[in-house]
Amino acid sequence: MPTSYPKCSPNELMGLLVLVNGHRGSEDVAILAADLDLEIDEIFPSLEYAEVLSLLKVVDGRATLTDGGRKLLARSIRDRKSLLREQLRKTTLFKTIMRALENAPMHQMTEEEMVRLIAFTTAPADEYVQNIINWGRYAELFRFDAEAQVLTEIRRTSPPGVRPADRDPRQGLW
Repeated sequence: MPTSYPKCSPNELMGLLVLVNGHRGSEDVAILAADLDLEIDEIFPSLEYAEVLSLLKVVDGRATLTDGGRKLLARSIRDRKSLLREQLRKTTLFKTIMRALENAPMHQMTEEEMVRLIAFTTAPADEYVQNIINWGRYAELFRFDAEAQVLTEIRRTSPPGVRPADRDPRQGLW
């Protein structure tokens, strides 16, 4: 997956997916924006990130749920987080953050260290740091202590969240 920085919240993304699902899995982007009482350009960040996570496909102004998007919506909240965690781990951004946490002393990094790491990857760090933290917390990739401004990796002893029977090893997560 490409380097991409979340420009929407987890709730915005899930709301969009639920809305598309309510339109039988496919709808014109302008109609989706109108249903959400948004200007069309206000829906683009959620559409873009849903595509990055392989949950939606947008072609000729029409958003359609992918198999991954349909599977995500069919799961429990806990399983949704697990599936999102796996998708986030495929992005360059979260791969980089998780690698840094894995190699950091005590598997921790300060928010300042994360800002420097993101700045090193040429992302506009100040604009996206809080949203990146929100996504990582939502998907339970790491914890964030706001007072100390420290991220801590969530260590797992078994494969993260997805039961082996749910996966087709030939096709990755979806």
